[in-house]
Amino acid sequence: MAFEPDIPPIQVHLCVKGGKEAIAFYEKAFDAVETFEQMAEDGVRVLHANLTMFGSEVMLHDEFPEFGADVLSPLTRGGASLTVNINLKTPAEVDRAIVKAAAAGAAIAMPPGDMFWGARYGRVRDPFGHVWAFNAPLAEGKV
Repeated sequence: MAFEPDIPPIQVHLCVKGGKEAIAFYEKAFDAVETFEQMAEDGVRVLHANLTMFGSEVMLHDEFPEFGADVLSPLTRGGASLTVNINLKTPAEVDRAIVKAAAAGAAIAMPPGDMFWGARYGRVRDPFGHVWAFNAPLAEGKV
């Protein structure tokens, strides 16, 4: 398979319980824009959706346990197994992103703070069990 230049080399593909609700949450919390959606034959679950957010693209689908248990949502597995890291330009953007996500229903897992590695950093857990981290460089000399 040839690499398509418009497709980033690495993409996040989230598995959720409640695909339509997840799309609505990401639109509200992260200003996501849905660019594609295909519903499953049952008319209830999202087979595949593409969302643009933070200058990139995230793919999403509902759980389909009838096709195997290798990809299940964090809610089924009992927690997230990775963190989606969003690199922002300024510390204020980190604070705003976390406040906005919390207002939309995310739980603050780690309040934003200035970290030893020279960044403003914080994390939220969305209602679907995925953990999102926000990171931005601090001004020179501010650690």
